[in-house]
Amino acid sequence: MKNRAGELVTNLSGKMAYKSFKPNPLPPIPAIEQDDEMVEYLVKANRGIATIESIAKRIPNVNLFVSMYVRKEALLSSQIEGTQCTLDDVLNPLITENANRDVSDVINYIKATEFAVERLKTLPLCTRFIKETHAVLLSDVRGSEKNPGELRSSQNWIGGSGSTLQNARYIPPNVEDMKAAMSDLEKFINGDSNLDPLICASLIHYQFETIHPFLDGNGRVGRQLITLYLMEKNVLSTPALYLSYFLKKNRIEYYDRMTEVRRNGNYEQWIKFFLLALSEAATDAIDTIDKLIELHDRTTETINTFGKAKASAQKLITYLEENPIIEISKTAQALNMAYNTVSRTVNLLIDNDILVCSDKVGKTKIYSYEEYLKILRKDT
Repeated sequence: MKNRAGELVTNLSGKMAYKSFKPNPLPPIPAIEQDDEMVEYLVKANRGIATIESIAKRIPNVNLFVSMYVRKEALLSSQIEGTQCTLDDVLNPLITENANRDVSDVINYIKATEFAVERLKTLPLCTRFIKETHAVLLSDVRGSEKNPGELRSSQNWIGGSGSTLQNARYIPPNVEDMKAAMSDLEKFINGDSNLDPLICASLIHYQFETIHPFLDGNGRVGRQLITLYLMEKNVLSTPALYLSYFLKKNRIEYYDRMTEVRRNGNYEQWIKFFLLALSEAATDAIDTIDKLIELHDRTTETINTFGKAKASAQKLITYLEENPIIEISKTAQALNMAYNTVSRTVNLLIDNDILVCSDKVGKTKIYSYEEYLKILRKDT
């Protein structure tokens, strides 16, 4: 029986021969079968996203929330690929002095997301867009020797370290098939589909990972595509929905379910898994937003009792909501405030249990907005 997901193609000959996977264009034929279970998952996921959207319209500092959430997603998405660092590493104000490669990976992911969200205003999601985002993701970090911003011109494969084309777990399409598949994917992304955008997003992510068009960074770009596609389709207005925690937690199942599509053409089981991930991500985002709003209101209430120091404390809290780990001189510079004013305000916030002195590097003290970090650290 023919597999509706694609076919294996023989490349080279003799001892050098290997089979790569050639994916069929989207949408699948025969069409996706939406049974009662899939419809139930779809309704739940759409409801969760609608809730995020209504909250995002209500809260005044949604951009602050989104910028922190982008960092958390960058960390989790990079951890799926084996990056070893923590949220505190990523937020460390002295990071330029002690940047390690893992932190650089995450910071580049943040830059790539910010770049892509901005670029979406002027360029539709297409191969050129994906290449530009990939260039930002891999510039000046490990993988930067692997042609950032360029589709691969050689065969790649997926397997444990030391694996070869002969024993790889999965061999993506050869270069010619890859180029054709990217062209087909671009058409699907920008075409009219009678499928729900969430189902389209699941198919796009699967197809991109299957094509594996870059030598490095495919997983991270593929996960970014989910949010970007939903933004382009006006399902999301901000990049406040991220699946990486669910996918990291269920990493083996995540890969196995994509493999099941390639082996047996069973898209339906993959779509259900993906919709479940969306629902959980929406619930997580709503819970995080609620907690951050509650903390913001509580902190503002405390600051309102500060008398003369109220204005500088308010300024500092706004800064802390974007940079929850600080040191005094950089903060003074960023806020255009006197060093002593910042120092006095920091002490006031410590006295009121808002800030803690969390570290000391040489003579430089590091302060953390601990309750805020506790909310964001969940699951990282």
